[in-house]
Amino acid sequence: MVTQKERMLAGDLYIGADPELTADALRAEQLSERFNTAGAADSMERYKVLVELLADVGEGVQVRPPLRVDYGYQISIGARTFINYGAVLADVGRIIIGADVLIGPNVQLLTPTHPIEPEPRRAKWEAAKPITIGDNVWLGGGVIVCPGVTIGENTVVGAGAVVARNLPVNVVAVGNPARVIREI
Repeated sequence: MVTQKERMLAGDLYIGADPELTADALRAEQLSERFNTAGAADSMERYKVLVELLADVGEGVQVRPPLRVDYGYQISIGARTFINYGAVLADVGRIIIGADVLIGPNVQLLTPTHPIEPEPRRAKWEAAKPITIGDNVWLGGGVIVCPGVTIGENTVVGAGAVVARNLPVNVVAVGNPARVIREI
């Protein structure tokens, strides 16, 4: 029999209130709390917690608290990436962040989806679509990246944009929904 966690990891509909997933979420919450409350001078402790919390953390990654995740084990962050205050990485699906990425304050990477139909949504079914952020991307403050989006390398997304569709490499995109305004 397929577990709810296996369904979630496969990108299928699943019930999030499953005991195994609840335990995973509690672990992530406890590690996040350790990360978020570590003293400002204790950057090594924060880094150690990130390595324990996330699937992969590249060399020289910097994340400023507070950080919020669902599970942590679905998130990979490439080398030399900087994530500013207030990031929400809702990792029901995979979140892959490339190397040398700059993420402004209060950015949200949101993989969860829910059925449009009212009955399965009322029954608490959910799913997710992965997010991929290419190398050397800059996401301005308050950017929201929606489920299933890929942002190509070197792309810049202006503050407050809502990225609902894939963005190609080497462009500047702004607005809600985000639209390409020029090539780099």
